[in-house]
Amino acid sequence: MSVLAAVEPIRTQVVRADQSDNREWLNEQPVCQLLTQHHIAHVGLMEAPQDFQMLRPDQSGTFMLACYEGSGMVLADGQWRQVSAGQACLLPPFVTNAMKTTGRMPWRMCWVRYLESRESNPIVSAGSPVLGSYDPQPLFHAISGLHAECAGLNTPANLHLWTELIHSYVLRFAQPHQADARLWKLWDAVEKSLDHPWTLEELAARACVCKEHLRRLCRDELGRSPMQHVTFLRMQRARHLLSTTDDKVESITRQIGYMNPHTFSNTFKKWIGWRPSEHRR
Repeated sequence: MSVLAAVEPIRTQVVRADQSDNREWLNEQPVCQLLTQHHIAHVGLMEAPQDFQMLRPDQSGTFMLACYEGSGMVLADGQWRQVSAGQACLLPPFVTNAMKTTGRMPWRMCWVRYLESRESNPIVSAGSPVLGSYDPQPLFHAISGLHAECAGLNTPANLHLWTELIHSYVLRFAQPHQADARLWKLWDAVEKSLDHPWTLEELAARACVCKEHLRRLCRDELGRSPMQHVTFLRMQRARHLLSTTDDKVESITRQIGYMNPHTFSNTFKKWIGWRPSEHRR
């Protein structure tokens, strides 16, 4: 269930993949079935006014937001993060998604929302950032072009081109080519051994850099500290195991490197939005 609130009207331009979602704000929007080829549920442009708030408790797909004017706050990794013009935010599936405006100026953004099953591998990977610098103009124009084509001549060849561009612009942010191979190798090793009791000192030694340099690299490329990224990878693995296995919570706790199920449960609730026991209901 989504909860939207705003004193002033919310202005949107949306293209949806099909007509299965009958929420009021999507009802009159054009359809492009080619979006389903990339498991995209809908794309759009939004002008969020003052006092805008949105809460989606169980977002069933990766969500990317790119801001081209103003700023607002997004709930990511269990904390509120500011997203300003020239930045993008990437949220994994099946977590609580919340956004709100904080100032008097409108918050203008474009977004792409995927539809993924709990068993599938989302486009969010070990190297995906949560927040970072991003030029929103190519994505903005691609979504505008798709909307205009859907509302106009609706030519299949043009729909295909706009759809491919939108997906590629998301991947440009979600799956970047790591400029520093040391980071790629580090997170590949961590993801393969999440049960290991990783420390900042060991992560830095693995990457052959000092702790402060590793912090700077991770902040610049991922928008998280090194240990926050370890937690992110652990929570994503836990979510996947809860969705695809019958393993007990105690077993999953140990598989991802926690000794105390209570600590794991509290961390999972902070990052995902609910407790592990509630994930299977």
